[in-house]
Amino acid sequence: MKASEALRQSDKVHAFVVGDVMIDAYLMGKVQRISPEAPVPVVEVTHREQRLGGAANVARNVLALGATVEMASVIGTDEAAEVLLQKCSDMSIGTDACLRRSDRPTTVKNRIISNGQHLLRVDEEMTTPLDDATGEALVQKCIARFDVQRPDVLIFEDYDKGVLTPAVIADLVAAASQRNIPTAVDPKFRQFMAYKGVTLFKPNLKELREGLGLNGLDRRDDDAIATATTAIRESLSAQAVLVTLSERGVWLHDAPGQHERIPAHPREINDVSGAGDTVIATASVLMAAGVPLRICAAVANLAGGLVCENVGVVPVDLKRLLAEVKPLEAALE
Repeated sequence: MKASEALRQSDKVHAFVVGDVMIDAYLMGKVQRISPEAPVPVVEVTHREQRLGGAANVARNVLALGATVEMASVIGTDEAAEVLLQKCSDMSIGTDACLRRSDRPTTVKNRIISNGQHLLRVDEEMTTPLDDATGEALVQKCIARFDVQRPDVLIFEDYDKGVLTPAVIADLVAAASQRNIPTAVDPKFRQFMAYKGVTLFKPNLKELREGLGLNGLDRRDDDAIATATTAIRESLSAQAVLVTLSERGVWLHDAPGQHERIPAHPREINDVSGAGDTVIATASVLMAAGVPLRICAAVANLAGGLVCENVGVVPVDLKRLLAEVKPLEAALE
């Protein structure tokens, strides 16, 4: 199936996202003076905003692409959790598989922005891995939802905040495999090697370096990237590895000896926050719809670039994406 056709029929795709959810909070204003108390700018706040972040932003991107989505995570019993659940409800993101725990505050990333420039970020979070009982409860909630409505793809969104433990990952990959549900992963360092048997493994270059201990890995060294992606694909028994390379585009390795770098599209980059969320969401929805992985990678690369033109974490604009997918498809045929 062509990507443009899949995107126009994306309402047929049901995705399930599991991982670290958070609130991205923004204080936006202007700077006109330096504080007399310390050599720091004084931001006069003109606007406040709270957006879904982390795995919740992946779910938001899935929704923006036209698919339906459910989300699973562990959140607190605090005000931030109420905000998150209400925003999900308003957007029709399913949250029946979310667990609430009074001893685990909801992650909030507070960003201070002036005239489009990111000045400071203050994080409120707990990153301790889930205990075994909580992890098992989360897995059972997910499996119960799988059996109510089988998802077309299971997306792991790992921000190293402790929700995705090795046991949670292994149990959910096994449950997905038993139900023939393809799996896609946006990994982080702590559990980088825990995602054995997944369909699509999508690190960025920094995560690939850290996960394999290759500190000198250069985004311009195609031979080294080919060696690294071969190693991770074989170690995880993954069907495909997709690495985002910033201005160099993305690298796809989806068969023995088969590698391809897909160039980036020229963009005016204002903020890279959330671009990885858009890439994994787009690739996953297209993969679930039966689009070849090479085309999934190219369109996901395109979508990630589009969101970088905005300030702050925003989902992909489906109308803009569709407008640029047609010529991309023609070029790849």
